[in-house]
Amino acid sequence: MPDITLKRLAEMLNLSISTVSRALKDHPDISKETRQKVKELAAVAEYEPNTYAINLRTNQSKELAVIIPTIANDFYQSFISSLEEEVRLYGYSLMMLQSGDDPLIEQQNLKRCRQGRVSGIFISVTTKTTDIGNFYKQGDHPIPIVFFDKVPAAESCIKICVDDVMAAAIAAKTLIAKNKLNILGVFGNEELSITKKRLSAFTETLRVANAEVRLAIYHAGSINESFEVVMSKLARQQPDAIFCMSDEILIGVMKAVQTLQLRVPDDVGIIAISEGQVPTFYYPQITYIETSGFKLAKSAFVKMMACIAGNTGTHEIKINSTLVEGGSL
Repeated sequence: MPDITLKRLAEMLNLSISTVSRALKDHPDISKETRQKVKELAAVAEYEPNTYAINLRTNQSKELAVIIPTIANDFYQSFISSLEEEVRLYGYSLMMLQSGDDPLIEQQNLKRCRQGRVSGIFISVTTKTTDIGNFYKQGDHPIPIVFFDKVPAAESCIKICVDDVMAAAIAAKTLIAKNKLNILGVFGNEELSITKKRLSAFTETLRVANAEVRLAIYHAGSINESFEVVMSKLARQQPDAIFCMSDEILIGVMKAVQTLQLRVPDDVGIIAISEGQVPTFYYPQITYIETSGFKLAKSAFVKMMACIAGNTGTHEIKINSTLVEGGSL
């Protein structure tokens, strides 16, 4: 049996389409008897509103979208889990899309969101995204965009992220407190604003705290790259401690440490900025500075609701970090 449309209901009841539509919405201009008759037939015929058609007409939906580089990341899994809780409470649904850290796929995902007329987009940009101009080419009905975690450097957008300066400074101060003076710092893609902020705060905090600290800085864009960097470095010289800018880097670093059969913390200390799950995979547990995807999602959703309500002022919101002591230093 073909789907029952609003037009078909109107024909069956010998009413206009607008009358049937208003009756289904309990419009006071339609008599109680007519409203009841329309609803009874709609129920018997199993009529369901055409959501896509409604979206086209109203230029909005009750669907939000989140675009991330990959789902295979503890931080993003925590973020999405927390975001879904908020979305359901407010009667929205959530569409999840992955860019694969590819700017072209990222743009395709944006196009899909526009065509579906989603109400808002949460996005963590790829490591290669430098121009956000295309994010705002949305015609007469712009869709609110909240950037999170990996955010663009541009000031003219809404950004929700971990307080990267605070997180890196806490890590540096912890190393100084543990009397670590020969430090290897492994950071992410040097073009990203998150890397620049963490690198600047980490190096400056060390410089101010102790002029005798020796710091070697390397960049790695993946688990394999961080593994190779540390294998190469440790083959020549062994630091007192290794700082890992992210969970991804931590995994590569620990693979190298274990490959070389180094003891933590006796041979080398480890500290990382982390969502919190990866450090528990190791013994002793890795000391880390918590960056909560759960908390970030709560703040991002509040901001999105404000944007949908019309409050679209551009600014950056930062989520505080805390030190979680393990046994790796």
